[in-house]
Amino acid sequence: MSSSFVAPDFLLDIGPAAFTRQVERLLLHLGFVDVVNIDGPNDQGGDLIGTRGGQRWVFQAKWKSRGTIAPAVVEEVLSAKAFYGVDRAAIVTNARFGPKTEARRDALRRIGHPIELWSGRELLDLYNSERVCASRLPERPLREYQAKAFERIVEDLEDTGRALLILATGLGKTVIGGEIIARHLRKRPSDKILVVAHTKDLVEQLERAMWFHVPKSVRTQLLTGDHKPDDLRGITCATVATALAYVRNGYKPGLVMIDEAHHVAKGGQFTELLDALPGVPRFGVTATPWRGDRFDIRHRFGEPSYTLGIEDGMRLGYLAEVRYRLFSDNINWDFVREASQHSYSIKDLNARLFLPERDEAIRDQLIETWSKTREPRAVVFCRTVEHAERLADLLNQVPQWKNVKAVHAGLAHRERQLRLMSFRQGEIPIITAVDILNEGVDIPDVNILCFARVTHSRRIFVQQLGRGLRLREGKSHVESLDFVSDIRRVAAIMNLREQVSADEIETLRLASAGTRFEFSDAQSESLMREWIKDAASLETALDEYRLQFPDPDALASGS
Repeated sequence: MSSSFVAPDFLLDIGPAAFTRQVERLLLHLGFVDVVNIDGPNDQGGDLIGTRGGQRWVFQAKWKSRGTIAPAVVEEVLSAKAFYGVDRAAIVTNARFGPKTEARRDALRRIGHPIELWSGRELLDLYNSERVCASRLPERPLREYQAKAFERIVEDLEDTGRALLILATGLGKTVIGGEIIARHLRKRPSDKILVVAHTKDLVEQLERAMWFHVPKSVRTQLLTGDHKPDDLRGITCATVATALAYVRNGYKPGLVMIDEAHHVAKGGQFTELLDALPGVPRFGVTATPWRGDRFDIRHRFGEPSYTLGIEDGMRLGYLAEVRYRLFSDNINWDFVREASQHSYSIKDLNARLFLPERDEAIRDQLIETWSKTREPRAVVFCRTVEHAERLADLLNQVPQWKNVKAVHAGLAHRERQLRLMSFRQGEIPIITAVDILNEGVDIPDVNILCFARVTHSRRIFVQQLGRGLRLREGKSHVESLDFVSDIRRVAAIMNLREQVSADEIETLRLASAGTRFEFSDAQSESLMREWIKDAASLETALDEYRLQFPDPDALASGS
């Protein structure tokens, strides 16, 4: 059997949806950029969109177990070409095209409407052509800290068979993971590699990420409830439940990578999976190692091989500079005096301390920040789907923002992909989001983040803040507007401010560059500084945690 990822037997085994993904990978090797998979219901006849040589293409991927492709498909891809407004169109199949389909293609070509037909045979020819198909995608050189992390993970895997990487969002933890896997396959090319995550969307992104670290001769495939191939050579990116089922039936990889390793708990499927693979080297990667149940993931992966948190990443210049503003001027000052007489739980405190912020106030602050930001692109994090949709409608009433869209799990996969693609290309100025952007979604062009009173979670907060911290050419900083509604968020920002400016030399550099954390209301900041004495511990406190506060009148009198 051929090891090519477009080999007929492999394409026949993986089925229609996975076939589209292999075509996606081939397009990247052929020099296409901005390739987006839009496969799904109501896709208007298009499965992939990409750009090559300044021209945008739409592709329809047609998988067949036998037979030829009917001519009606040509009309479908013509409709897709018009619907998506692209320059070129192509139909790609693992099978063959019939004479009538080819005749229709030729007729269209004669009247100036060329449609490309790529059969299974032509896919192999393209793949094997050294002239048009790169043997591997452009390599991404490791930064100094990434190279150091890579070396330490290798050392721990060789010494103990376990490793743990803790790297803030935006610093490239998947890049390092990909290089660890590539090294393993260079030394043991016949080994099977298992990459596991907790959601299908994240698994799909991981497979795409692996393409940039291995040559085209290394196959990759998905293993989920929707994709269950028989041949698991190369790299398998799997959801934990499906991976566990295969392991129980005898599948044994030579190396396991657990992405978003903070999802590994004391019990559960991740634990079962690792227990079912004794002696198999494994490493975990995460940006946020903290768990709500306080389980320490070091029990599974050992002490961290390398750690670079969001604070150090910002302080050392590996992440974008941030200008962070907390809008806490909606504090209930009558309740402040009452609170000093009681030990309130955090849940009770948050419910009564912070008065509700109107969406109109959020909109007005966003307009002001937008006007001062070069090439602005914003994400607004909302608490619920309903809030995201409502706020998108409100923002769409602002003249310069006519195409604001909500992005959340309630949308079809294809619609989410199209909205994110339009956002990256500047066609959508702002997206309002719920959870879907917390993990595994790369949106590097964001330079305005707005937290519209989202629920507190240290892990989710760091993930969401990380969405705007990725560096890119021409990006000077990220503006963060936080309409705070949880005292732990205030503690988190105070703690972050202290750690980022901990080193005097770096503080001077950061001060001149513009990194800063500030309150919109000086009185609120003074109050919070007195109330929050142990920001590091309060930041991760549970809702039931009770706080005792000093009397604000006593503070004012200096007694």
